[in-house]
Amino acid sequence: MADEEPVDQKKYFDDGCKPKCVKQLRSYEACVKRIQGDESGNKHCTGQYFDYWSCVDKCGQSCTTVASCHAVE
Repeated sequence: MADEEPVDQKKYFDDGCKPKCVKQLRSYEACVKRIQGDESGNKHCTGQYFDYWSCVDKCGQSCTTVASCHAVE
């Protein structure tokens, strides 16, 4: 048991929380589609990207175990 690599649980918490942040993900995807083909490089979706990951992180903070995270509605 002592030879096993520790497993980062955050990935599992994030996976359980992503379905709860669909609204933010859709907003980000709509932005990416809207600015597709922008040659100037001035347009970006940074705000929407951070909104999505902020939602996932906030949800993940409430998870104490992988099972509890997937069970949260």
